[in-house]
Amino acid sequence: MHRIAPALLALALLASACGGDSGTTLTVYSGRSEILVGPLFEQFTEETGIEVAVRYAGSTDLAATLREEGSNSPADVFFAQDPASLGAVAESGLFTELSSDLLGMVDPRFSDSEGRWVGTSGRARVVVYDSTLLSPADFPSSVIGFAEPEWAGRVAIAPTNGSFLAFVAAMVVIEGEDVTATWLEGMAANRPGRYEKNSPIVAAVNGGEIETGLVNHYYLLRLQAEEGRTAAANHFLGSGGPGSLVMPAGAGILATTDNTVEAELLIGFLLSIDAQEYFARETFEYPLASGVTPIAGLPPLESLESPIFDLSALATALDIATDLVAAAGLL
Repeated sequence: MHRIAPALLALALLASACGGDSGTTLTVYSGRSEILVGPLFEQFTEETGIEVAVRYAGSTDLAATLREEGSNSPADVFFAQDPASLGAVAESGLFTELSSDLLGMVDPRFSDSEGRWVGTSGRARVVVYDSTLLSPADFPSSVIGFAEPEWAGRVAIAPTNGSFLAFVAAMVVIEGEDVTATWLEGMAANRPGRYEKNSPIVAAVNGGEIETGLVNHYYLLRLQAEEGRTAAANHFLGSGGPGSLVMPAGAGILATTDNTVEAELLIGFLLSIDAQEYFARETFEYPLASGVTPIAGLPPLESLESPIFDLSALATALDIATDLVAAAGLL
């Protein structure tokens, strides 16, 4: 294993002493796609001899499956795309508390307040905009301002996308249901551009179809990696509100596992320097463990005014957020 916390390194050496014949297989439910994280699981097996059997599906679907399976679940680890899915499993009492070694590798604001899951990489909410038409000085200080009439027809959203709904859930937690409902109604009245995903929004802004969009930061970086210089640029809002949200992917260990040591090794590996550099360079996310800087061009994580609250609370707010989006006529 490479550059992991000392206590986890000792466990890794113990596990790897058996080489590829350790005989242990970890069952991971992964809400992160195979194309993104499959190479990491392969590297983990190569370095520890611990096999990983992965069930890939959407994070919300896997969270529902885990709640249905309960104590009969074969899963050892849940690796999710978003804190709402992790929170749903945590609030159902299905996670065990993680070790202090794991929790200490990440700023507490990006993990569960009760230590039931830990963030592994982060995605910041941004305003993607056409830099040939606009500059950061043109934008409101808060995402709330995009519901003003002056932005009618100029902002794209992906109302059915999980990241947008999680962002709205964060608004419910931070601002309350009434403020959120009013904002959504204002956005609907402004006739926003509606897209299924973040990537088409970024492409539309870059192609001059619409001026701005509310997305996660890494979609533009992916486009730039493919095409080079773009007309589209990212703006990070600095208000500390929901428009500045940093949403972590993360992982927790099921309380029913018989493979706690191996499960902790896997999560420790996801927080190692090597894996964190993979997230920074290959998926263009923010590394959350110390010692790794984000890709060039991204502002430092500590400079972002991300709101601080218990991210597991997004689990209960997500249904409310979905209802409010629907009530505003955006679904």
